[in-house]
Order: sequence, then structure tokens, then C-alpha cells
Amino acid sequence: MKSILLSTALGLLLPAGAAIADDEMYKTKNCFACHRIDRNTLGPSFKSVAAKYADDKTADVRLAKKIREGGVGVWGQVPMPAQAQVTEDESLTLARWILQQK
Repeated sequence: MKSILLSTALGLLLPAGAAIADDEMYKTKNCFACHRIDRNTLGPSFKSVAAKYADDKTADVRLAKKIREGGVGVWGQVPMPAQAQVTEDESLTLARWILQQK
């Protein structure tokens, strides 16, 4: 019984810890150079990205790829440069965090 309670308590804490890490990751991975959470700058706001892909079940994988490889044309003609310093796992974490911004 104690192990079940401990597992449940840890399970409730882990997502919160991951969310906190994600809230800081976008700053350390150069995203903040062009993006903000709630206003457009050089690139679209994270809230705009989340709204655009709200109904897309595969958006996290596609956005993770775009983070790593860059792209142009979806939000205008200003290119998003590839972010080679971001690992595949980090890009997926960032993409999922971006999609949660509403």
C-alpha cells in the first residue's frame, strides 16, 4: 500500500517538474531570440503556434523537426534557422511545451 501511495505521489510531482524545466528550456535553447509566449516578434508567438496546430495530432513531431531543421513559408518569408544545438529529445519537449501554450 505504501509503495502505491509513493508511486502515485511521485507520478503527480514529475509532470510539474517537467513543466518547470520546459518553461526555462525555451530560454536556454535560443528560442527567445525570435519568439515570445504571447506576442509576435521576429517569429510567431508560442500561443499563435499552439492555436494554429491545436487540432493537429502530429504537430509535436512536425514542430520538433522544424525546430531542429528550420524552415520558411508557414509564417511568412522570414526563415527560421536550424537549431543544431537542440537534440531530438529536446526539440520534442520544446514542441510539446509550445503546443500547451494557450
